[in-house]
Amino acid sequence: MRCVIARFPFELTKSGVLETMKGVKPEPITGESVIIGRRSYPAKQVGEIVTRQDRRDFTAGEVLRAMTRLGFTCRALPEAAAPAPALSPLQHASALLGIPVPA
Repeated sequence: MRCVIARFPFELTKSGVLETMKGVKPEPITGESVIIGRRSYPAKQVGEIVTRQDRRDFTAGEVLRAMTRLGFTCRALPEAAAPAPALSPLQHASALLGIPVPA
């Protein structure tokens, strides 16, 4: 499949990506990721290894689009949890003392 990453065209195949990533140790995931085989890799690591380009030359979105089109499972950034409701000063002080105060 032909795809463009960082303005350069690449002919990628699923089997080619699997072969290229074989034996590569995944880095810690802090953002978008791609599941290749049984391992999850950061999208930027996959892009760097498959394209042999510097990570600063492409976005994780470009890699995710290409890997999704090849049939790999991709995961975006986890959604941020909703912020906890703010406590009043009385509720905050009571919580610090371990005394429950009705809302």
